[in-house]
Amino acid sequence: MNNPAVPSWILTLVCADRVGIVAAVSQFLAERGGFITDSQQYADREAGRFFMRVAFEATDDRMADTDRLCAEFAGIGAQFSMDWSLTPSNHRPRMLIAVSKGSHCLADLLHRWQTGMLAIDIMGVVSNHPDMRRITEWHGIPYHELPPNGDKAVQETSLLDIFDRTRSDYLILARYMQVLSDALVTRIAGRCINIHHSFLPSFKGARPYHRAHDRGVKLIGATAHFVTAELDEGPIIEQAVERVDHRATAEDMIRIGRDIEAQVLARAVGWIADRRVLLNGGKTVVFR
Repeated sequence: MNNPAVPSWILTLVCADRVGIVAAVSQFLAERGGFITDSQQYADREAGRFFMRVAFEATDDRMADTDRLCAEFAGIGAQFSMDWSLTPSNHRPRMLIAVSKGSHCLADLLHRWQTGMLAIDIMGVVSNHPDMRRITEWHGIPYHELPPNGDKAVQETSLLDIFDRTRSDYLILARYMQVLSDALVTRIAGRCINIHHSFLPSFKGARPYHRAHDRGVKLIGATAHFVTAELDEGPIIEQAVERVDHRATAEDMIRIGRDIEAQVLARAVGWIADRRVLLNGGKTVVFR
């Protein structure tokens, strides 16, 4: 763990795989007195892509300025045609949460945020129902109710306006039971995360747990993923499952499923906040 009293940063990068990338990054940091506290890399040989995450801290005043570090690293970024980001380790991404009537994922995120378990700033909660206003405002977070009025475009315009006004980095769909338009998904591509149960595509629509119970399903799970135009088929960030047997009622399955959904979404949000998730086409690289 980094010493909070010492300036520290996280560098992430994606580029075409080639010889010399790790050496160039290591040399760059060594020349400036950077002490590497954690380094992970992955070469996707099939795609020919290289992924890297490096956490480092300063050992002297040569690394006291983030802007200067970025300006100096730009040369290496250009040399290897990198998609890169360099941010202070204490940077907290700004997240807007969208929810409908289900409280389990929202309540879990709010609790983890309030107790310091999630290093994020929650900029507000958007909902198409009034149900989650009380718990949201109890935590001192603005609640924006955008009730369905028959005009989806107007509702999404309002959502985007809140997203932009709060300068949010990510939109977290914490059981937001609305299908986003292709235009909205494109607008925030790579910055929108969803959670859903693992029965898809077998049990779409209403009462999935009851239909899964009727079929004798033995595994319950959840998937957190980036949102794309293909409904519930975006790059997966995290998944988990739990086994059930014939004794489980539909209500038991719902309870277990909600617990898994909350845990999986929280892990995904935490990894994103810690800059551990990198997109790799239709997949992700997660440096756990």
